[in-house]
Amino acid sequence: MTRSTRLFLFAVVALLALAGGYFARLWLGADTPPQDAGAVLLATRLNDPAGVPQPMAQWQGKVLVVNFWATWCPPCLKEIPEFIRLQQRYGPKGVQFVGIAIDDSAQVVAFMAEHAMNYPVLMAKREGLDLARAAGNRVGALPFTVVIDRQGKAAHVELGVLDEHRLAPLLDRLL
Repeated sequence: MTRSTRLFLFAVVALLALAGGYFARLWLGADTPPQDAGAVLLATRLNDPAGVPQPMAQWQGKVLVVNFWATWCPPCLKEIPEFIRLQQRYGPKGVQFVGIAIDDSAQVVAFMAEHAMNYPVLMAKREGLDLARAAGNRVGALPFTVVIDRQGKAAHVELGVLDEHRLAPLLDRLL
């Protein structure tokens, strides 16, 4: 297979993933969070890439943007640079982004270093997809984002790419 064929196939797969996430959100109403999604996530403890357990509750009281992602997910990789910018802009105002990687630790560490990620990432394998489902991801697709307000209630869930232009106004309202 030639390089141009591989690039074309990669682009087709990425486009299909984006379209699938968009239509799944429309069909399943994925922007309405389950009533207990915030409590479920805040009660969670996952390891960071170094293997140190991190309780999600350490960020309680902040506006929390929890993003389920993977290095092998093209739509996930599209939104991470925007999340980095938003963390820099909104972090001092009380917003905390947290990535939950459904991936291999070595891949995640390399990606974090390459992209200078400025927010914490926690590691999850299969249990990460179960956690995402408990937080409202009915189809188990990535990326999936939950925004939790300062009181610990899920204010918004998003299946598929959540861009800066839609997320910033939501963060402004929650601050």
